[in-house]
Amino acid sequence: MTQEMDLNQRFEDYIASDQKIEAKDWMPDAYRKTLIRQISQHAHSEIIGMQPEGNWITRAPSLKRKSILLAKVQDEAGHGLYLYSAAETLGISRDEMLDALHTGQAKYSSIFNYPTLTWADMGAIGWLVDGAAIMNQVPLCKCSYGPYARAMVRVCKEESFHQRQGFQIMLNLSQGTTEQKEMAQDALNRWWWPSLMMFGPNDASSKHSEQSMRWKIKRFSNDELRQRFVDMTVPQAELLGLTVPDPDLQWNEETGHYDFGPIDWSEFEQVVAGNGPCNRERIETRVKAHENGAWVREAAAAYATKSAERTSSQTSAA
Repeated sequence: MTQEMDLNQRFEDYIASDQKIEAKDWMPDAYRKTLIRQISQHAHSEIIGMQPEGNWITRAPSLKRKSILLAKVQDEAGHGLYLYSAAETLGISRDEMLDALHTGQAKYSSIFNYPTLTWADMGAIGWLVDGAAIMNQVPLCKCSYGPYARAMVRVCKEESFHQRQGFQIMLNLSQGTTEQKEMAQDALNRWWWPSLMMFGPNDASSKHSEQSMRWKIKRFSNDELRQRFVDMTVPQAELLGLTVPDPDLQWNEETGHYDFGPIDWSEFEQVVAGNGPCNRERIETRVKAHENGAWVREAAAAYATKSAERTSSQTSAA
């Protein structure tokens, strides 16, 4: 018991001095479990997040838009792979993580359970959803767990391109015909509040935020990040000539921040519980894709086995 207390104290001191924990370092079980939950959830979000945009690749309004969207969806697949690899350094297998996702034991970001109804949704997702993701993820580049922090550097660089691409779509639409501007406004109306929910519950009701901040997995609270996002995004909406769908939104001279209306947390809880507009569809699509890809995984495993046997045979002969 004394030895474990000693290790815990050393770990806490190491974290407090802003050092990085690496995969082979000793860490408390709770720290490991927290990281597995957060990193795997992040990876699942990237993979599930390919779906709302993927079904617009064939319907993009031009070849240029199609190629840009295709590249973006490909980036998201890569982000998922980086993050699954980072989580594997904590002793969990990719198969275990995917099984948890497919059986509903693991969560992913609630934002991806909303439908993409028009091309403007591709703009709103890039501008708002990826904008919120960047706000969440840039501090993770300084996360106390080294493999996660390093993975996030490239993820954030690529997300910044995604955010800019989404804003450009919204700008083009808002400067277009009356119908196009209405489409952009409708997309903003539908994605604004779910984007604010992306930061997670209010600090007072968050189960994990305080501990994650003490361990420097997170650097800022949910409410701090949400406020930063609102302060950054409202002037952008004004530049687009669009109206944020919040009658309570106003600049507060005293605080130097925007005040905004109450979030409907009952909607958030329903979506997280699996009752959102597209929860079932998203998981069914993911499971089907996983099952349809089984032959590729089996072929790759067989090839790897044969290669290992061939190498072993050549070494023995030598």
